[in-house]
Parts: sequence; C-alpha cells; structure tokens
Amino acid sequence: MTADGTTRRPAGGNHPDGSLLYTALALAAAGVPVLPLRAGKVPFGNCRICKDNACGGRPHMKAAGPCRCPAPCHAWAAATTDPHVLTSPAWAAVWREAVAIAYHPGGAGLTVVDLDNAAAVDWARGALPPTRIVPTTRGEHWLYLGAMPSANAVRPGVDVKSLAQYARWLGPGAGCMVPLTATVRTLVVKEDTTPAPRGVASSLPARAPWSREVATGCRHTDGYVRTGLERGLALVRSRTESGAGSQAFGVARFLAAQHTACPGPCGLAAIGEEIVTAAVSVGVPEAYARRAVTNGLETAVERAA
Repeated sequence: MTADGTTRRPAGGNHPDGSLLYTALALAAAGVPVLPLRAGKVPFGNCRICKDNACGGRPHMKAAGPCRCPAPCHAWAAATTDPHVLTSPAWAAVWREAVAIAYHPGGAGLTVVDLDNAAAVDWARGALPPTRIVPTTRGEHWLYLGAMPSANAVRPGVDVKSLAQYARWLGPGAGCMVPLTATVRTLVVKEDTTPAPRGVASSLPARAPWSREVATGCRHTDGYVRTGLERGLALVRSRTESGAGSQAFGVARFLAAQHTACPGPCGLAAIGEEIVTAAVSVGVPEAYARRAVTNGLETAVERAA
C-alpha cells in the first residue's frame, strides 16, 4: 500500500513458505514502514541497552534521543522501509519468532480509524466519510490518506492510529481511500472541560441572530429553522460539565445538513454564531467552539457533495 492509496504485490498474506519477511519487504518497497510483532500481537521488547529508554529513544520519537540500536526496539519507532535493516542479523531472530506484521501509518502518510466492535462500526457508517476498509477480528480499520496525531478511546471502541502508533497489517482492504476530512481530525481534539468561572463573560459580543433577511434562499419556514436551532442550542447548553464542544459540532453538522437541498443562501453563518455563543456560555473556549462549529458545518457540506 502506498501513500496514494494504491497497493503493490503482495496484496496480503505471506509468501507460500510462510515468511512474514517476504510481506514486510514488499510493504517496505511500497513505502510503508513495518516491524514484526511477537506472540500476543505486540512489539518485541527493548534490548538490554534500550531497556527503560535508557538509550534516549529513537530520533523520530516525541522525545528525540541518540538511539541507533540495530534491533527493533521502541515499538512503532523501529518501523522501517530499509530492506537492509529488515534483513539484518539483528532482526533475523525476531522474524523467526514473529507472528504478525505491524506498520506505522503516519510514516506511510496514512491514518487508521480502528473500530473495535460492531457498535463502533455502525457509528462510523453514519458519522465518517466512506473510505478503504480492512476487516479485523472484531471490527474494521478505516484508512484515510494523510497523517495526524493519534489518540486512543476517542469514543467507545474507537482509536485513531497515525503518528506515534502502529497498526497490525491485515491486508490492503477494499474501497477507495479518501483524504482526511475535518470530521476525522476533530476526533482527536480535546476540549477544555472546565466550566467557565463565575463572572467570566458567558457569551460572545452580540451578533444578529438567524432571520429571513440573512436566509433569502432558504426553503424552510422561520418556525422550522428556529425550532430546530433552539433545540440544538438547548443540547449544547445542557453540557455544563463536559462535551459541549463536541455537542456543538454535532448540532452544527445536523442543522447544516437540513439545508443542503436549499438554493441558498441559508444564513448558516448566523446559525453557527448562535451555536458558538451557546458553547462559550458553558465554558468552552471560544477558539475550540468556533473550530468545532466550523468543522460541523463543513462536514455537512462534504457529505452532501
């Protein structure tokens, strides 16, 4: 699999003689950094010199260090596309014990949304843009073009694996791989969950609310739009402890989706400002609220396109 979404042989599986190294070399030739996994499908432990990160770590890890260990230490950071490293004596022993192959998605310019169960898969089908899918033991890997920060448990049963993580190689999958969108990137954004302190301004400077004057091309009645907006704002304001930013994203996406068939303009900017104000009123930092709402509005347009 290459960063442009194409796949070169072997498409999956291993050499007829069962050699994982054959598959690893083919992936490396396609620009996908790989590493072996041991029993339990986890990376091999660090060597004695690298134990407890005493060596300082690989240069491309978050905490850059002087490590030039020839062995596959430091998990994902050991992933490589160098065939000389993969076939070196230092790696020969681990290949003999390996049970699977992993790859570094970020190093290949990819992002994997790891859906760990059927419920997570059902959620993704309604929330994420369709892309290439690789079946897993319990769920699916959804692959996108582009690298981004990784994060575990972004929602129940969902991990994002890209930079600073590895994913198990389970074959190339099926479907057309699409570029990352704001919807996927927003999954790893952490909002400030502390409510606004008493006395801090709970809303942005007054702005004109949604009205027919700013929605000359909207096919909906004023009552329909205002009812839906007020219900959405109430949902955002109810998140007084945490999650208001994520709720603002969802409300913006839902409301914008109602207008995709309108000739326009529909005054979505005004609707967005009211959602931002509601989120700020319960403690969401304005920058985060505005980003979440903008992403929600854009996502609705992307899915309708």
